[in-house]
Amino acid sequence: MWVFGYQVVLDSFLKGLREFLFYYSYAALFYVILVTLLYYFIFGFSIRHIFSIKRGIQYNRINKLSSSSQLPPVSLLVPAYNEELTIIENVRSLLALNYSEYEVIVVNDGSQDGTLKCMIEEFKLELLHPVLSSSIKTGKVRGVYHNSEYPNLYLVDKVNGGKADSLNAGINLSHYALVSTIDADSLLEKDALTRIARVYMENPEETVAVGGNVRIVNSCTVEDGIVKDVQFPRKLLPALQNVEYTKAFLGGRIGWSAVNGLIIISGAFGVFQKEKIIAVGGYRGGYPGEDMNIVIKLHRYCLDNKIPYRVAFCPDAVCWTQAPDSYRILSSQRKRWGRGNLKNMIEEGIHMVLRPKYKIFGLLTLPYNIVFETLNPYFRLSGLLAILGYWMLNMTDWYTVVIFSLVNLFSCFALSLGALFIEETAFSRYPKLRDLNKMILYSLLMFAGYRQIGVWWRLNGHVQFLRNNNSWGTMVRTNFNK
Repeated sequence: MWVFGYQVVLDSFLKGLREFLFYYSYAALFYVILVTLLYYFIFGFSIRHIFSIKRGIQYNRINKLSSSSQLPPVSLLVPAYNEELTIIENVRSLLALNYSEYEVIVVNDGSQDGTLKCMIEEFKLELLHPVLSSSIKTGKVRGVYHNSEYPNLYLVDKVNGGKADSLNAGINLSHYALVSTIDADSLLEKDALTRIARVYMENPEETVAVGGNVRIVNSCTVEDGIVKDVQFPRKLLPALQNVEYTKAFLGGRIGWSAVNGLIIISGAFGVFQKEKIIAVGGYRGGYPGEDMNIVIKLHRYCLDNKIPYRVAFCPDAVCWTQAPDSYRILSSQRKRWGRGNLKNMIEEGIHMVLRPKYKIFGLLTLPYNIVFETLNPYFRLSGLLAILGYWMLNMTDWYTVVIFSLVNLFSCFALSLGALFIEETAFSRYPKLRDLNKMILYSLLMFAGYRQIGVWWRLNGHVQFLRNNNSWGTMVRTNFNK
């Protein structure tokens, strides 16, 4: 009797599980089709705009514009924490920019290494006693250093408060209406600021922010802060990140910018209207994902106050940055990104999602980010468990699973190839045929474990968020030519 009752319960459970998996298959199919269509929709805008972008990428125009007095002056903000290995090359690259009027403000955020000493000795900086603006509240500033031989270079020394606090301190000292954020492990091409300013000047009243393009400097040759010889990364992880960045920036951000739905401007290189940053309270401290957070707040501020605006992307304004080359450092970075994304969606994005008041950003950008970025790891994990359930319950065969996986793989790989097409058509930063072949190969290898590990890192980032972990994580710098 007991065995009979157990069998009835088991049969009922299996029947319910079969029904659940049956309906789940339709939901999963709908999800995959929808995300693929949205990917291709945004990519279509990228392709559509690449030809007009290509017409604007003319060095003779840029050279003429670089010396023009019409260029808006810009304050370059460089937050630095334990950056003694890269900060001098970084500052050299910034001081060598082809731009008529700008200043470089390095903010030493209580570094534990020789960052402060290196800067003072290299540029013979002396302590000043300037009157600082208090537009944004920051941690204590211990001193401001300057040398008249480098009239556009300032060094701010402050107690440790994080990247956001450093940027806010730099904003308080800045003298110009536009501020640009530059990571200390990054190098700008000499005409990068001119190119990004050109996009701003197309509509200076409405352009509240412009993001630059970030490329991987690993394995490139750097001399005096300038990338002299571009090489495709030799190590596995930087190579995979290279094609990942190409797809994200060229295949995605060009399209999102075209519909004014850009949700993030990389902290490595972006230009902002200072008054708008001050109006939204500056960068939020203790907040992983501060680069996404400031852009969301700018969208919300402008839409709440019915201010005509745009957040743009300039793919030909290039910033070269170091990519993590070890599993430990890369996993720490991606967990932080996952934490920041989830925190931003919960605390900022959720108030705007699906509200017509927030236009494209609220009706398309945020739903897309929540469903296909923030929640993506859970859909992938549940999909894997569902496939195991189908197999155990004889609801499918491996042939069907393989065909479905290959179709999904091909559609994603086609997007990567499309991004490479944009790269070769408009920019051609890697003119050697062997580098192009490597990019195609690594675009395929992305699906052989790297993307799957990325899902695991993002899930771990969500766990860290639930544990209220707001630490920056592990990050180790190396010299640019290593």
